[in-house]
Amino acid sequence: MSTRTALLVIDCQNVFEEMIASVAVPNIKKLHNHFKAASSPIMYTQHGHTKEELTPPYKNQLVPRGSSDWELLPELKTLAEQYPKAQKNTYDAFINTDLALLLEDREIERVVVCGVMTDCCCDTTARSAFNRGYETWLVSDACGSANKTQHQAGLRGFGFAFGETPTTAEAIKMLEEDVH
Repeated sequence: MSTRTALLVIDCQNVFEEMIASVAVPNIKKLHNHFKAASSPIMYTQHGHTKEELTPPYKNQLVPRGSSDWELLPELKTLAEQYPKAQKNTYDAFINTDLALLLEDREIERVVVCGVMTDCCCDTTARSAFNRGYETWLVSDACGSANKTQHQAGLRGFGFAFGETPTTAEAIKMLEEDVH
């Protein structure tokens, strides 16, 4: 696996637990462990707002920074401790964060995206990565959304023109073979 591939774990926070706990979290752990074993970069994001930002246009994402809802899921929090975390307040993890600089400093060429919500922050960040010149994968069974329809819509939209949507097993196999 190339060290020029980074794993982006998007917004795996308590507020979204119901959306990803049963299927996505075990697969996120598999991806995390695979990247860690290969000494490849791993980065986490947390979506939240300061007190001043808890107003429109952020009407559906009012997670106050520092609240229990804002915290990473317990099963991922320990894994994430030693890795960079981008604190974001928009759906795109590149906006108002140091994510672009972190990827540039590590000479990353490919990003593998997982987390929550498939059709919102994961898709928006993955599309942004594509638009910045990164080969981008959105791992289908390591993401979750409010419901299956939204999840599938996010994957279809992304897969149509922006990048691959492999399963965790397929992604790991492709990484081991370093398929581009």
